[in-house]
Formats: sequence, C-alpha cells, structure tokens
Amino acid sequence: MSTKQTPNYTFALIIVIAVCFLIGFITTMNNSMIESLKYAFSLSDTQGQYVNMAFYGAYCLSIPFAMMMAKIGYKSTLVLGLVVVACGFVANYFGLTNFMQSPSLYSVFLCCMFIVAMGVVMLQLVANPYVMVLGAPEGGAFRMTLSQALNSVATTLAPMFITYVILQKEPKDAVPGDIPMPFLGLGVFTLILALILFFLKLPNINEGEQAAEATGEVKEYKSSCFKYPHVWFGAFAIFFYMGLEIGIPSMLPAFWKANPDLPKSATAFLPLYWGGMMVGRFAGAAIVSKFQPRKLLSVCLVCGAICVGASFFLPGMVGVYAMLAAGLFHSVMWPLIFNLGLQELGPHTKTASGLINMGVLGGATLPVIMGTVVDNPSLGVGVAICMMFVYYAYELWFTGKGCRVGLDK
Repeated sequence: MSTKQTPNYTFALIIVIAVCFLIGFITTMNNSMIESLKYAFSLSDTQGQYVNMAFYGAYCLSIPFAMMMAKIGYKSTLVLGLVVVACGFVANYFGLTNFMQSPSLYSVFLCCMFIVAMGVVMLQLVANPYVMVLGAPEGGAFRMTLSQALNSVATTLAPMFITYVILQKEPKDAVPGDIPMPFLGLGVFTLILALILFFLKLPNINEGEQAAEATGEVKEYKSSCFKYPHVWFGAFAIFFYMGLEIGIPSMLPAFWKANPDLPKSATAFLPLYWGGMMVGRFAGAAIVSKFQPRKLLSVCLVCGAICVGASFFLPGMVGVYAMLAAGLFHSVMWPLIFNLGLQELGPHTKTASGLINMGVLGGATLPVIMGTVVDNPSLGVGVAICMMFVYYAYELWFTGKGCRVGLDK
C-alpha cells in the first residue's frame, strides 16, 4: 500500500511572500506621501486623505476579482495583478508629466493610484488564501504571520524610499515635479516580475480536497461563503483594523501640527511605526503557533489601546513614542483576523477572501472621516484619534464571539 507524498510548496510560498513584500511597499509608500502631497498640491487635511480613498476604494472590487480568481486560478490572477500595477505606475508617470500645469493634476494622480490599487487588490486576494493553503491547515496562522512580517520589512523601507528617493527633501518643500520619475521605474520593475512569474509553474490547489486530506474525512459545506456569519464579521474586523493601522500614520502629521514644540517632521518618525510592526510580525511568526490566535489577538488589542491612550497623557516626544509603539501590537492583527475569518470554508476560501478583503475599504473611509474631524475647529485631532477606541472595541467583540458565530463549537 503506497502512501501519497505530501506536496512541497516551499518555492510557491517564497513567490507569494515576495508578492506580500511588494504589496506592503506599495501600500505604505502611498500612505507615506500624504504629508508631501498636502504641500505639493496645496491640500487640506481632508483632501490629503483622498489618496487613501482612491487607493483603498479599489477594494470595492474584491468580490468580483475573487470570483474571477475562482475561475482563472491563483497564478493567472497573480500575473494579471502585477500587470495592472505596472500599468498604473506607468500611467502615473505619463499622466503627471503631461498634465503638470493642469489644475486637475491631483485628480490625475488619484486616478492612476486607483489603477495601481486594482492590481494590489488582485495580488492580495491571491496572497492571503494562497499562504493559508500552501501547507498544513494548522500552520496557516504561522505562514500568514511570517508573510506579513516580510510585508512589514517593505512597509518600513517605503517611507525611506519616499524621503530619500522620490522627494529627497522636506515634505514642506515638495512640488508636483518631484513625483513622476520613480513611478516609471517601479512600473518597469513590476512588469518584469510579471513576465518572470508567467513562465514559472505554481501549484493550483483545491482547498476542499486539501481539507479532506488533512482531517481524513469529507466535510459538508454550505452552498456559499455568504452564509457564514463569521466571514461577514471578519470583513468588518478588517474594516475597523484599517482604521487602526492607517489611522496612526495618517493622523501623525495633524498631531504634529497641534504640538508645535515637536522636532523635525512627522514623516521622519513614520519608519518607527512601521518598524515596530515589522518587529512585532517577526516576533509573532515565532510565537503564534504557541498561543491560540484569539487569545493573542485579544492581548495585542488591549496593549495597542493602552499605547494610544497613553499618548494623550504623556508629554512631548514621550507621547509620540507611545503612539508609535502601538504599531508593535497592531503587527499581528491582520493575519490573525484573516485567519479567524477564513476558518473551515474549504472550497469557499477564494470567494470568502474577496469578501473579507472588502473590509480594506475601511482604509478608504475611516481616515477621510478622521481627517474631516481634524479639519473641524470644534473637534480636532484629539477627537479623531479617540475614534480608534471604537475600532478596538469591535475587534475585541469579534475576537471573543464574532469569529465563532455560525461555526460548530
């Protein structure tokens, strides 16, 4: 009697983790430009957050893209996503160059970033479930955390790329002409990566069969992922998580403006936040298999809320460092939330990934709402930051109960 050899997915996992690096780099690069864009295009705090709206707004296409992925497979979606990202970057270069004197220049920039974001949505749809299924189910949280750790390396490098490669100057000295050229290089690089992946052989995985092999039994699934309440709650958990992850770096320039005694500029300290997330994710990859995901997520949520709360009471740079330290605890939230939202879905994993990814729309809406609060003289940045405690509260409910609703105990 011969036993079936366990597939070796190491190479495929390396490829997908490389894509996670690219996703993190593009996403954080986009967010790190907010302060410079405000000066380059003479924007208010609310208008500065439109770049988040344009970028994360593309996640409204998550479900259609997930359905497309279910038909054409992981690899084709991966290659197509890279091509779309490349087209968006190249279009940004030619768009900004040709419309340099136009009053609608910022709109051109936003449209091109929306195209880039469409490609990122496809890449993220591939990366999240692919990492989950490239190996034993019980190791899914570990692989997801490891991929996000390397994603954080990119998020730490991106602000430095903005400062030292794209702008090469203080944000207050930025002008529109500083922006186009590096985008052309990024577009060419991404297109080359797409061509390389096109000729590589990656496994096509049937999640239902994989789950049956792991458990030794054939599990019956509901007719659609939409019938699993924990998937919906997971989508809202990602929605509010985006308010936490993006909220701090998006609000930091306004926090700086409200405290004129602080040194330098907010952008110079953003790598500390993303660096904290990087350290937290590497540490999380080492410990996540030793703790239940729900308990670990609960501890991180409480510690993150304490850091943000402490920033209101600690003076000067000590308060800033307390806020930035929240990144250390935000670090493992994405992979843990995603892991809890994709539990026991088998063949519905691809479509459920699209539904949960729609929660990234929180990055398009919540920072803009917070920016509007900052622009309101009667409210200000303190009230905007306090909104984050609402996000923490929902995450705690999801961790304690929401992720189990609709699943067999």
